[in-house]
Amino acid sequence: MTGSLTVVGTGIVLAGQLTPEARAALVGADEVLFLVGDLVAFRSIQRLNPNTRSLHDLYEPGRVRSETYEAIIEEILASVRRGDNICVAFYGHPGVFAYPTHEAIRRAREEGFLARMLPAVSAEDCLVADLGVDPGATGCQSYEATDFLMRQRRIDTSAALILWQVGVVGNFTYAPDGDASRLHLLVECLSELYPQTHEVVLYEASPLPACRPTVERLPLHDVAQAEVSPATTLYVPPASARVVDREMVARLASGAREDVRGERAGARST
Repeated sequence: MTGSLTVVGTGIVLAGQLTPEARAALVGADEVLFLVGDLVAFRSIQRLNPNTRSLHDLYEPGRVRSETYEAIIEEILASVRRGDNICVAFYGHPGVFAYPTHEAIRRAREEGFLARMLPAVSAEDCLVADLGVDPGATGCQSYEATDFLMRQRRIDTSAALILWQVGVVGNFTYAPDGDASRLHLLVECLSELYPQTHEVVLYEASPLPACRPTVERLPLHDVAQAEVSPATTLYVPPASARVVDREMVARLASGAREDVRGERAGARST
């Protein structure tokens, strides 16, 4: 099988976040297919490889997203099956909220083609930097907003919560301008877990190096009336203290003492 597939991410700000590995894949491809969010990124990809083609035309307002994703997958695989070395570039990280990329790689490999994904900067990476939060400090939970409502997730309010695509929550079609008509349902659900006055953040990373990200801090009860876009992310800081399991702490300490004694005994025997 002569065709191959490499999936790359442009990062959020392509000019500064495109990795050397991804750049080499774009330059060396027979054809580049892409889905990016702005004209600057589009022009930048064209400069790297003139043989480019946008996948954006496969999106149609009102079309069910699952149908669009299937069309994207088949468009990618059709190019690979022709025997070309194809590079597909997606905005942000190509494996984060990007079902078509994972499925295209899976099917390509199943058909015997070489297929791989290269990592990139995601919106979550930018959120951590722009908001100055550390997911390791309290723990972090991350869900797509519609999935969060549908699956009745168990939430630990002592850990941070990130909800993606709140600007189209409950909408299963392509809505380029967003659809906040069901945002109040998300707020109702969160209000059962957090105080309505709990300060949350509506966040949107900036795709341009000269522009600042959108960071709006507001009480939870005001989120339903806020202006959001399809790219808006909701960050909910912890609202309760973390509980310490003292029995486990004691067991961990006991195990550490045993390890130290074992190391000392081993040192004496040598």
